[in-house]
Amino acid sequence: MPTRPPRYSAEETARCGDEIYERDIRSQVETAHHGKVVAIDIESGAYVIDDNALAASERLLAQRPDAEIWCVRIGHRALHHIGGRPRQGTT
Repeated sequence: MPTRPPRYSAEETARCGDEIYERDIRSQVETAHHGKVVAIDIESGAYVIDDNALAASERLLAQRPDAEIWCVRIGHRALHHIGGRPRQGTT
């Protein structure tokens, strides 16, 4: 599948995606889907929930081939994390 250039800057995509998530989606999904990923089309507000960003994005693109996608991990501040932290009781 050929890729196309994004229509929005990364900052605009993030701002719109987070706004849609907070305003329209969060209250509907947070309890039942904690830890899953929601892919949001920032132009239409359509969204899909799946186990990871790739699966959610592919499902959303199957429904809306021109989607401008922003992903959010439900119940977390970030989609991904780098590194880790020690388990309790270890140094």
